[in-house]
Amino acid sequence: MKKYELMYIANPQLDEEKLKALIANLTNVVTSMGGSILALKEIGLKDLAYEINKHKKGYYVWMLVEASPEAIAEYKRVINITE
Repeated sequence: MKKYELMYIANPQLDEEKLKALIANLTNVVTSMGGSILALKEIGLKDLAYEINKHKKGYYVWMLVEASPEAIAEYKRVINITE
């Protein structure tokens, strides 16, 4: 398995509970396919370089994972369909 750095930006309007659920869901995608989370850092609310969907800020989350290419493909699929 290879190591990957993954970063995603969550909607800044998510409350704490929904944000934790999103993080748990995305980490579960990796671990359910045999991968492991080596590090996870919630960077927090930051300004975006440009506006996305009328938002000027986003909640940044960074992960270092060890996973198969199939697990990363599934992660990409899930993150693309998650609001």
